[in-house]
Amino acid sequence: MLYLTVKRETLISRLYLFPSNPGQIQAVEQQESKFQGSKRFPNTRPEQSFKLNSSFRLNIPCSTSITPPRIHLIHRDTTPSFFKVVMEITGIEMELIGDDERIVWKETLQKYEFITETHSTSAVLGAGGPAESSLTGSAEQQLRSVRTEFVKRVSRPALNELLDGLLQHTVINQEEMESVKVIAERAEKARDIIDMVLRKGTESCSRMINLLGELDPCLCSLLQINSVGVPT
Repeated sequence: MLYLTVKRETLISRLYLFPSNPGQIQAVEQQESKFQGSKRFPNTRPEQSFKLNSSFRLNIPCSTSITPPRIHLIHRDTTPSFFKVVMEITGIEMELIGDDERIVWKETLQKYEFITETHSTSAVLGAGGPAESSLTGSAEQQLRSVRTEFVKRVSRPALNELLDGLLQHTVINQEEMESVKVIAERAEKARDIIDMVLRKGTESCSRMINLLGELDPCLCSLLQINSVGVPT
């Protein structure tokens, strides 16, 4: 989870790193509510899930300071650990680097994406992301409204588990599952899955939203889609 705050000519970002957990999301949101002008900014998800007990460091070339130097990914009962970055107001290029010094996640934000001309603390925007309040409407309407962000942000492991769940709940059949499994490119696979479910109507969309809420609550929170009752 990435939060940005603008203070005069300084940009402060906080990148939280924690295992997927709805309770931890709530803890982060409560903590961030104490920071004036703090706004959550949608960030892309890594291609692969991070391993527990691994350590990571954050690299941002234009930063003034990054603390702490490393974060260990473990389950915590308290508010998750985060990297605090202080830098001048400019575009951001972030790289998260693992134990083996390989880049495991990258994010690039242009200045115009998160700040208006005023440079005030109220100028930080969740550009390109969904509204902060939860989406309303039918399950099909919700999925259609977040289609682009879903394709952009859902991870490969989540897609594979989602396919298994959709098959188990008879939203898709074996032939449909196999046709999607052979797609190598993550975004194309995500696009194929959500379009396939959308064509099947509201009940299938409800199943997908509920499954996604179980498999990746962080993504559901980011997309602001709600678990819904499945029509009988």
